[in-house]
Amino acid sequence: MMKIKSFMMMTMAAMAFVCGMSSCSSSDDDAPETPVADQLAGTYAGNEIVIVDNEESSNETKTYVLTKATDTSIDITVPELGMGGMMTIPSFPIKGITLSKSGNTIMGKLASYSGTTKNAKGEDKAYTVSDVTVVYSDKTVVVTFSLKYGNMPFAMATTFTGNK
Repeated sequence: MMKIKSFMMMTMAAMAFVCGMSSCSSSDDDAPETPVADQLAGTYAGNEIVIVDNEESSNETKTYVLTKATDTSIDITVPELGMGGMMTIPSFPIKGITLSKSGNTIMGKLASYSGTTKNAKGEDKAYTVSDVTVVYSDKTVVVTFSLKYGNMPFAMATTFTGNK
C-alpha cells in the first residue's frame, strides 16, 4: 500500500512539473505587428493621371516616395507635374497623412496640406493639396488628391497607382 501511495505521489509531482513548464504564449503569433507606416513606406513606380477642368492633362509613369513620419503616419514626395519648362510644377511634399489598417488594407487620409516649393525660376510658389487619400492593398498603392498651385484658376485632380 505504501508503494502505491508513493508511486501516486511521484506521478502527481511529475504531472505538476510538466504542466507548470508548458507555456501557452510562446508562439510567433504573439509577436508585435510592424507599424503601419513601416509597412507602407517605400518607393512606388506607376501611372499618374492629372485632370484639369474635367480634361486629362497628363497620363505618365512617375515615382512617388512614401516616408515614415511616425508609426501611424507618412509623408509623400510627389514628383514634378506638367509639360516641362515654365509649365512644370516642381516636386513637393504632402506631410502628416494619418494611417489606419483594416485586415490587409492600409488607408490614409488628410483633409488639407499647404506648403511652398521652388518653381523653375527659383521663386517660392504656394500650393495646397486637399482630399488626400492613400489606399494600400496587395502591394499596390493608390494616392489621390486635389492640387491648387500658385494662382492657377483650376484645381488639378491627381490619381497615382503604383507598386513597390
